[in-house]
Amino acid sequence: MHSRSNPSALLITTLLLAACHPNKAPQPTSEDIASAEHDAQREVAQARIEASRDVKSAAKIAGANPRELAHAKAIASYDIAMAKADGEHKVAMEKCLTLQESMVQDCKTRADADYENAKASAKASRVARQ
Repeated sequence: MHSRSNPSALLITTLLLAACHPNKAPQPTSEDIASAEHDAQREVAQARIEASRDVKSAAKIAGANPRELAHAKAIASYDIAMAKADGEHKVAMEKCLTLQESMVQDCKTRADADYENAKASAKASRVARQ
């Protein structure tokens, strides 16, 4: 007697096994962290390019108005600081995921606090420069 495999039964069996033995997300590696660092550096570099372009454009438009130019520089500096803060946060979160499970939440909490501090510092600097 030939036994045929039933595709539906095979799918159900696979799903049941997966439910019984859920796979954890893969542990980040040093390559993942390096990739996050590279992405962060690229984002900061892009923010610097855009900020420089925006300041040059504002200088052309503002002409002799130093106040508008100062405003454009403050915004540009803020954008760069925020890109840096975002990148550092992403890298920190990747690093947290490499720790033992019992240490991950504390690490993420510290990374989030550092991120909030960096954002607040960027905003305060922007306000002070305007």
